Amino acid sequence: MSGPMLSIEGVETRYGKIVALRGVDMQVNEGEIVTLIGANGAGKSTLMMTICGNPRASEGRILFEGRDITRMPTHDIMKLRIAQSPEGRRIFPRMTVYENLQMGAALGGYAHFDADLERMFEMFPRLKERLHQRGGTLSGGEQQMLAIARALMSRPRLLLLDEPSLGLAPLVVRQIFDVIRDLNATEGLTVFLVEQNAYHALKLAHRGYVLVNGAITLSGSGRELLENPDVKSAYLEGGA
Repeated sequence: MSGPMLSIEGVETRYGKIVALRGVDMQVNEGEIVTLIGANGAGKSTLMMTICGNPRASEGRILFEGRDITRMPTHDIMKLRIAQSPEGRRIFPRMTVYENLQMGAALGGYAHFDADLERMFEMFPRLKERLHQRGGTLSGGEQQMLAIARALMSRPRLLLLDEPSLGLAPLVVRQIFDVIRDLNATEGLTVFLVEQNAYHALKLAHRGYVLVNGAITLSGSGRELLENPDVKSAYLEGGA
């Protein structure tokens, strides 16, 4: 693993007068899976959206591969091969699975479309079975698979995953986390994962950060955080 691919330096984000992120410092190195855990409303999704330029950081800066992207328009950030699978599985419900995957490939051009489609079918065989169904008719788990596959169709250097396990059955969650682990192990895909399911996230991640009320309070390897008594009591034992 080499140097930082994504650096977040002193980032503050506001919604009007409300400070949602308070001086956040963190980094994601190339080839790593890094997770951000925290309670509902801690600011996890805000950080993910701030990386993508909407909302903008009011203080601090965000660097991708050494380049300052803090003020860049969102569509230009995505062209740097950063792909996001947003919270709530925001697929195109009226489009078919195939059309959703085409949309994902649009940023990178269609040179590898057929090969990439086959890769998605290997990872998510259910999508092949549902290829000509509208996205809105899929189950929650299938929609999440489609959201991740659509992001992967752009051949990203960095994959941003926002709450991939939200509202899904444990078996589906395990399948999705296994795919992320395999992509990282076999292709070196760099992943930044925002997740409420702290146990799954920390087991998967090389490193993790804990966000409380918009500020980072702890960081360490996934294993260190899994064994940390404060993390255990707050996030791993049914606590808030």
